[in-house]
Amino acid sequence: DLEAAASILNWDQTTYMPTGGTSARGRQIATLKEFAHEKFIDPSIGQLLQDLRPYEQSLPYDSTAASLIRVTRRDYERAIRVPSEFMAKFCQHQATAYETWVKAKSLKNFSLVQPYLEKTLDLSRELACFFPHKHIADPLINFADEGMTVSILRPLFSKLRQKLLPIVDAITSGPPINNFYLHQYYPKEKQLKFGRTVIDRIGFDFQRGRQDETPHPFTSSFSIGDVRITTRVYENNFTEALFSTVHEVGHALYEQGIALELEGTPLAEGTSSGIHESQSRLWENMVGRSRGFWECFYPQLQGIFLKQLSRISVSEFYQAVNKVVHSPIRTDADEVTYNLHVMIRFDLELAMLEGKLAVCDLPEAWNERYKKDLGIVPANDSEGVMQDVHWYGEMIGGMFQGYTLGNLIAAQFYEAAVKSNPEITVAIEQGNFTLLHQWLKHNIYQHGRKYTANELIDRVTGKSLSIDPFIRYIQNKYSDIYSVKLALVA
Repeated sequence: DLEAAASILNWDQTTYMPTGGTSARGRQIATLKEFAHEKFIDPSIGQLLQDLRPYEQSLPYDSTAASLIRVTRRDYERAIRVPSEFMAKFCQHQATAYETWVKAKSLKNFSLVQPYLEKTLDLSRELACFFPHKHIADPLINFADEGMTVSILRPLFSKLRQKLLPIVDAITSGPPINNFYLHQYYPKEKQLKFGRTVIDRIGFDFQRGRQDETPHPFTSSFSIGDVRITTRVYENNFTEALFSTVHEVGHALYEQGIALELEGTPLAEGTSSGIHESQSRLWENMVGRSRGFWECFYPQLQGIFLKQLSRISVSEFYQAVNKVVHSPIRTDADEVTYNLHVMIRFDLELAMLEGKLAVCDLPEAWNERYKKDLGIVPANDSEGVMQDVHWYGEMIGGMFQGYTLGNLIAAQFYEAAVKSNPEITVAIEQGNFTLLHQWLKHNIYQHGRKYTANELIDRVTGKSLSIDPFIRYIQNKYSDIYSVKLALVA
């Protein structure tokens, strides 16, 4: 409950709090976090967990009781390594750094936030050093994606990058898709209304959730009965609000779908950053950018925005929302190039943690990687190194790998879902999302943190994590959209 209270204060800071409250809010969040941490690391908790070992071992591994003891012990053994006063100091710094980032981003002035980012880097290193590690980033990655390490992720991402670059080249070397009509004037209120219609149809429960606006979309869960999403709207970019809304609803459906018996326990949340992101990317891309989805929703959308879309067919619109382009902005990126954005950030944060890249040199290093991997240079630091909140409002290390892991896992889960019930794709075209929603709830959502990410992937798909389903998905879909031959993965 203390953690949830701190999360509500954080949600309020990013949605409705006046900027004058920054200093006090940082102190308030820090107080709650410190108090929650102190209560959790009480030696009596450790003794209780030790006393419960025989009982835990007598239970089936996947029972709720055994899972609760196992996960709580894992959290406890991690928490006791970090002093409460350090947690409070880091939380207070994060609140101040976040508000400074908001100002610096609006002014396109990295120098304003640079000293705060330097302190964040120092604090991130200090946090990592409370834990044994082979690489300084390993503990930070493990917070978000348990079991993942630099030694696992570097070769995985390298293999993915080698597969993606020729696909991107093959697609972008042909004639570009015309999507000018997505950047006409789309009134904000009409966009929000259409988005609410979509997510209500998908299955978001507004009795247990709400939607608000923020500069950077996110999802917050305070309980299974209170899951909140945020979005941002650009009136000259229709896809931004809709797809960010569907993305966040993917996160929210996961949280709303956790079994009620887990409420109020450490099991009542998503099991990892990668699994959580798999749900948002699955709904955003594999559903929201599918032909079947637009066969269902396009007539309604066309009726709302008749002036903008009256002469555009559903096939043209489907191609437009899947246009592959070299973009400087990660959240605007198509699903083919998206992982290249993530891998740039992953490499840069490793370089900072390793001491190979100074914060003052980060903007230049950022621009160089974008030139190398995507052939573009951001127009300014707001569109470049300051575009994401993660390093400025949270920490450096473990912030981005979950996005690419999520894409890979989403493809693996979706392939398994359709294989188990081929009617899922037909149902989506008819506007029926229940088959997919229920499959995900049964196989993923309800379990919360009972299983690690690797255990869940193996349990659901019968295989370990692989890049192959994602590459298959991209090759099949974009060969059709762009009428190009892409060598298929078996």
